[in-house]
Amino acid sequence: MSGRGREEVRCAASPYRICPLGAHIDHQGGIVSAMTINKGILLGFVPSGDTQVILRSGQFKGEVRFRIDEVSCPMNNGNDASKRDEESDWGSYARGAVYALQSRKNRLVQGIIGYICGTEDMDSSGISSSAAVGVAYLMALENANNLIVSPEENIEYDRLIENEFRGLRNGILDQSAILLSSYGSLLYMNCKTKEHKLIHPPKLGKNHETEWQEAYKILLAFSGLKHALTENSGYNRRVGECQEAASVLLHASGNGAAEPVLSNVEPEAYQTHKHILESNLAKRAEHYFSENMRVIKGLEAWASGRFKDFGTLITESGLSSIQNYECGCKPLIQLREIVLKAPGVFGARFSGAGFRGCCVALVDANLAAEAASFVREEYNKLQPDLASQLNQKHAVVICEAGDCARVI
Repeated sequence: MSGRGREEVRCAASPYRICPLGAHIDHQGGIVSAMTINKGILLGFVPSGDTQVILRSGQFKGEVRFRIDEVSCPMNNGNDASKRDEESDWGSYARGAVYALQSRKNRLVQGIIGYICGTEDMDSSGISSSAAVGVAYLMALENANNLIVSPEENIEYDRLIENEFRGLRNGILDQSAILLSSYGSLLYMNCKTKEHKLIHPPKLGKNHETEWQEAYKILLAFSGLKHALTENSGYNRRVGECQEAASVLLHASGNGAAEPVLSNVEPEAYQTHKHILESNLAKRAEHYFSENMRVIKGLEAWASGRFKDFGTLITESGLSSIQNYECGCKPLIQLREIVLKAPGVFGARFSGAGFRGCCVALVDANLAAEAASFVREEYNKLQPDLASQLNQKHAVVICEAGDCARVI
C-alpha cells in the first residue's frame, strides 16, 4: 500500500475486552470490572508524510481515503447509531479519531497509511471491537504525529469518537479496559470519579505468575447474530430510562438539582423512594444498584482467588441483565443457558449489549476444551441456522487474559 520497507511499519495492538461484572452501569457512573483478552485488533501503519489517511481492512471491502483537514464535525446522528451498517461504515472510526484529537487542540500534521484486521475468523460481536478499533486509530495517529498522550486522555478521546462523533450514548468501560488493563489482573473502575486500580490474583507459590492461567480460562461462545434485532435494539432508550429513574429518585430525595444519573442517588435514598418508580424505571434502577454490589463482592472474590464465587456473581449479573435491564434475545438466552450447563463453567453472562454477539464465561482450565465442545454441539441443535453462519472452529473460543493497548 505505502511502498515503504518492512522496517518502517509500526503496529498498534488493541485488545478486545470482557466485562465480567458491571454490565450496563458505566453510563450511569457505576463501578465496573473488566479485563482484556489475548485476541484483538492489529493496525499496521506508516506515517503518510502528508495529510492523507489511506486504510484497508481485513474484514471489510474497499479502501477508505480522506484528509485530516476534512474532518471537522460529527457524523449525521439522525438515526440510531447502534443500527448503522458496519460494512459501509468501517472508516468512520478513523475519522472519529481525527475528530477527537483535533477537537482537543492536538496538532496533526500527517495522516497514516494502514491495514487493520481483527483476530482471524473470529466474530468480535460483544467484546468491544469498536472501542478496540477506535483506540488503535488514536494510538497510530498519535505515534505518527509524535504526540505524548496518557491512557486517561485516550479514554476521553475514544469517548468522543463514540458519543460525539458517532452518537452512541455508551459509557467509558470499554476503552478504559483496553487502555488500563494489565496481564492477568482485573481492572476496577469507578466511572463517576474515574478512579481505577488493578486487582491482582493471589500469589500462592513460586509460580504465582502462571498459577492463575492453570486455574481458569475465558470461554467465548458466539451466537451468529450479526445485527441488532429491530424489536429489541433500544440501547439508547435504556440509557434514557436509567436517567429518568435517577431524576425521579433525586427529586424525591430533595436533590433535584444534581445531574440525573443513578450514581448521584444515594443507596439509602433508592431504598426509601424506589416504590414510586414506574415498572420499567424500577427495573433499571434495581439492576444498577444490585450490579454495583455484585462488583464489590466480585473484587473481593477475585483478590482472594475464589474464582467459583466470582463466577456465581457473573451468572447473577447475567440474570439481572435479562430480567431488570431487559436486554437479550431468544438465541442469546438459549446460548447462556447452554454455557451454564457446560462442564467446568463457573459462571456466564452476555458480553456486550445483549442484542447480538456472544456469551462470556469463566471456566475451569482443565475442563475448558470439554466445555467448548459441549457448547458447540448443543447450540447447533437449538439454533442450526445461526450456528451455520459461524466458522465452527471459532464458534467457541478459549482464551486467556490479555494486556493493555500499545504500539509495537
